Amino acid sequence: MSSETTSQSPVPAPSGGNVRKPRVAVVFGGRSSEHGISVVTAGAVLNAIDRTKYDVLPIGITSDGRWMLTADEPERMAIADRKVPTVEQVAENSEGGVILPVDPANREVVYTEPGTVPKALGEVDVVFPMLHGPYGEDGTLQGLLELSGTPYVGSGVLASAVGQDKEYMKRVFTSFGLPVGPYLVIRPREWEADRADARQKIAEFAGEHGWPLFIKPARAGSSFGITKVDSFDGLDEAIEEARRHDPKFLVEALLRGREIECGVLEFEDGPRASLPAEIPPVTDHEFYDFEAKYIDSASGIVPAPLTPEQTAEVQRLAVAAFDAASCEGLVRADFFLTEDGEFVINEINTMPGFTPISMYPRMWQESGVSYPELVDRLVQAALRRSTGLR
Repeated sequence: MSSETTSQSPVPAPSGGNVRKPRVAVVFGGRSSEHGISVVTAGAVLNAIDRTKYDVLPIGITSDGRWMLTADEPERMAIADRKVPTVEQVAENSEGGVILPVDPANREVVYTEPGTVPKALGEVDVVFPMLHGPYGEDGTLQGLLELSGTPYVGSGVLASAVGQDKEYMKRVFTSFGLPVGPYLVIRPREWEADRADARQKIAEFAGEHGWPLFIKPARAGSSFGITKVDSFDGLDEAIEEARRHDPKFLVEALLRGREIECGVLEFEDGPRASLPAEIPPVTDHEFYDFEAKYIDSASGIVPAPLTPEQTAEVQRLAVAAFDAASCEGLVRADFFLTEDGEFVINEINTMPGFTPISMYPRMWQESGVSYPELVDRLVQAALRRSTGLR
């Protein structure tokens, strides 16, 4: 796939008449359990972004929600000794803080330290939010950026919220006729008010669909909090693990088949799908969990060994899911290819991982879009879009 000419970025020209480079704030970390993976993802993006084309401002959000200036040193933001990094490890100053504007007429970022005069860091033209999970990927940060009138990479408030909440994601897909697997939702009030009744619902679900079942937090990613249970013996422990990440949880039936993923990227003429990938069965893990994805580097097969007809179908469904949830910029869509040859959508990720081993950039690499070009296309798409209703 060849590179296309993008439209001019809406960046103001200084008094000398020379157009300055767009300034990209790469925001990462955050309060979710995916904090460390967000740091790793941001490091990969910082390493790939074209510094001759963009000025870059790295901003980290600590696990307790503080916004901080961080070192622009991607090599310090990688997994080391099977441990993920944190914002605190790359922060320039543990006491200083960053304040983003909330006034659409002012995009000036301000840095403050206790006992000192606040310092203006200049305007930001676009935000690249490399946040995963709640408090970043779920529409919260997107709402803040909409209030400030600042363009940003990726989906808007609604699509981000839908893409984070597995219950409403499935409801949206079902309403658009997309195939989803059997699932049950247990909300916080149900579990806290009558656990026996909630267990009975799960028992009836298991009676209909069989064991094993997957217990999942409704609004978490990177496979955090997911447990495969083979009987009632491990059910309560699995529920508590899911609720450690989200008080609302899902119960899903096992779908026997192949795991297929497909990337969607926004081009000038609309969204397009990448070549799909297959996640092979993992031998050292119960399923494709966090350890398999990020620590043990379980490798996917790109492109997936599918027939041309199957490839076309999963690409069609991926773009349909992107459109159903009103997504923008990018999406990774995850499917099961069942034993009867049908694709069932598992979920979408509106800000999928960009780590060096992540499937989304690998799929686009095989589709003819290099990692640096992928980053550039996402920034340019954000600069083309207006904020507000669209």
